[in-house]
Amino acid sequence: MNATPALPSAADEAALVQRLLARDEQALRLVQERYARSLLTAIQRLVRDEMLAQDVLQEGLLKIWLSIASYDPERGRFFTWMVRVCCNHAIDLLRSPRQRFHQGTKSLEVGAAQQAPAPVGFHPEHIGVRELTLGLKPTQREVVELLYFGGCTQVEAAEQLGIPLATVKTRARAALLALARVAKVR
Repeated sequence: MNATPALPSAADEAALVQRLLARDEQALRLVQERYARSLLTAIQRLVRDEMLAQDVLQEGLLKIWLSIASYDPERGRFFTWMVRVCCNHAIDLLRSPRQRFHQGTKSLEVGAAQQAPAPVGFHPEHIGVRELTLGLKPTQREVVELLYFGGCTQVEAAEQLGIPLATVKTRARAALLALARVAKVR
């Protein structure tokens, strides 16, 4: 059984804080070696997810490094302050809208998307786009036919129709707006 190592004395903590204030990177490594396991345990009690707890620990250690000047030994031990920094970060993360969004989603490996067969190819007629184009003006319809069903670029459509490129773009835009209006009604 792995025993949690004893935490350093207050004198050792004070010396470590002084080294961190002096921006000694070896002191940061020492913080990680001495305290990471205990900090991770405290974080896991809040987030209940191993991977997320590891992320919070790393971000918490960074916050400790960046905000060491705000540590006040008169208000408590260094370890207690570090636990508070890490746990506050974990709470902030759990409350964030981004985290709530990710909690409600499943990975593709778990979700139903993996089990659904992929379509062989996209055919716009499956969703009735061709029928929707029947309600367009004839000039708009011929542009849509070339661009979306014929596979032409706007430049190619302009050449085939013998009209300026700007006219093709205008008709395509007007057609898309008209199709959007018709699709909303349905």
